[in-house]
Amino acid sequence: MVQETTGSGTGEAKDPAAGTTAKTDAQRDEEAAKLVDRFSLWSGAAGLIPIPLVDIAAVGGVQLQMLRKLSDIYGVPFTENRGKSIIASMAGSLLPASAATTTAMGAASMVKFIPGVGSAVAALTMPVFSAGATYAIGKAFIQHFASGGTLLDFNPPDYREFIKAQKEKFNRQTAAGPSAAQPAPGPRSAPGKTATGS
Repeated sequence: MVQETTGSGTGEAKDPAAGTTAKTDAQRDEEAAKLVDRFSLWSGAAGLIPIPLVDIAAVGGVQLQMLRKLSDIYGVPFTENRGKSIIASMAGSLLPASAATTTAMGAASMVKFIPGVGSAVAALTMPVFSAGATYAIGKAFIQHFASGGTLLDFNPPDYREFIKAQKEKFNRQTAAGPSAAQPAPGPRSAPGKTATGS
């Protein structure tokens, strides 16, 4: 691969054999991070759907679409069935690492059955839980794909602590407001491994 500077001054990797321009790791990571932020907002909006359980299904659909787009960014083969099973397993096994989130999402959805006050409480809680879960899941997949992983070798328990840290980061950013500075992406390695691969 050859590094080439485009008219905008950004460097892109060019594969001379294929004659195509590919994104650098940093560009791909930045695009993926923006995608996760955008889908987190969409997930929060899906949490506002006033019909109980439909909101959870909508959040799952948003997360599946996010996974599809992340797969595209990193050139990872995507199948909808595999994507659905991974999202479901993450919701079932990872987020109970913060079980309060999964329980709170279900409770926030179900409280919509209570006329008046139930909808108001759910409108305040469900979007935050949905956006936080989507953000953490998206960051886990960025980490996994950036380190060379695929959907076939994704093991949700390996990312339990990483997701917990990302949820805490999301909560801090949410509390600090939109002006909170985003730190630079960390080293490109899988959880439990150092950047040198040891």
